[in-house]
Amino acid sequence: MAQKRRLLLINYEFPPLGGGAGTATLNIARELTALGAEVTVLTSAFAGLPKREMMHGYEVIRIPTLRRRKDRCSVVEMTVFIISAAFHCLPIARGIRADIAIVFFSIPCGPIGYLLKRILGLPYIVSLRGGDVPGYLGKELAFYHWLTAPLTRLVWRQAAHVVANSGGLQQLARQALPEIKIEVIPNGVDLNSFVPAQHPASGGPLALLSVGRLHVQKGLDVLLQAMAKLPPQLRDACRLILVGDGPERGPLQELASQLGLSQLIEFRGWVDRAEIAAIYAAADLFVFPSRDEGMPNAVLEAMASGLPIVATRISGSEELVVEGGNGLLVEVDDAEALAAALGRLIENASLRMQMGHASRQRIEERYSWPLTAKAYYDMAAASGLATGRVDQILDTQ
Repeated sequence: MAQKRRLLLINYEFPPLGGGAGTATLNIARELTALGAEVTVLTSAFAGLPKREMMHGYEVIRIPTLRRRKDRCSVVEMTVFIISAAFHCLPIARGIRADIAIVFFSIPCGPIGYLLKRILGLPYIVSLRGGDVPGYLGKELAFYHWLTAPLTRLVWRQAAHVVANSGGLQQLARQALPEIKIEVIPNGVDLNSFVPAQHPASGGPLALLSVGRLHVQKGLDVLLQAMAKLPPQLRDACRLILVGDGPERGPLQELASQLGLSQLIEFRGWVDRAEIAAIYAAADLFVFPSRDEGMPNAVLEAMASGLPIVATRISGSEELVVEGGNGLLVEVDDAEALAAALGRLIENASLRMQMGHASRQRIEERYSWPLTAKAYYDMAAASGLATGRVDQILDTQ
């Protein structure tokens, strides 16, 4: 009988903290467990969350940090996570006799994988998520990437595998470090939780939905400008629902007021994961005007929910949205083009239905968390981990 693999997943963000990468960690851990692996997740403590708990058959261990908000993490808080994780990871890895670690983000989790390799000989996989890749979000993150470049290069070079979650992110990573092999394992989506809903004709306004952090990266200011450019009869026939929170909430609310859109826009804030599927199901159209992404979970969830997509022509979204098939693509920061795309779908119910069906079909054919987890599981197996490296060290002591 084959020995169970013991996997340590490390991410400073895990639901309810963070966004797509935290959700990915939760789902990958669950599906790895379903494959027969023994999984432990190391993440940040927050508010009243338990220090240790079992979820879906795997253990979550939350270590002390300074994390204060669900939706964002400062450089100081990331630094504290690195210090705390460096202190806690060794006894945890020894305790579970780990075979391999999967670390999400080059920084701040990558150095923990490197530390485990240096001290315990434990191999690690780096899962790139977007902001941790040099060149992502250009000018905004340029200084951060310059400052952390030596550590990022060290983490990538010492990893057993470096994985991007989209082809576009893979290309960006290759530009940063051409000699490193970058592999691709796309994000998945829960096909049972996110399902299409039949929308009876209610005569109410059309529900446009966008989900994600309220951050400049997400391009929501352009979405509001596009809404203002819609012909009045189309604009008044719909409402925009923004799910998420972040530093741009205040500026976006002010912009909505300036554009005369306040009555048409609902700022939902963060919602519980248990509620989000119903929000997708109640929507008619999903809008994702982001300026940069890896592989956006929100678009995957919207597609699984049978929604037509209007998105920007960026990495990740380009791989998910087929122009004229399951949605429409526009250039980044082009409010005029975004308004035209929205208008086209707002006034054409049959096209929305056709594209929504295509979204669900594309998801079922290509993207699911079991497929994503199996790819990581096979990658770990390919590293030659017949027995755990930590076992070997402990057994010689």
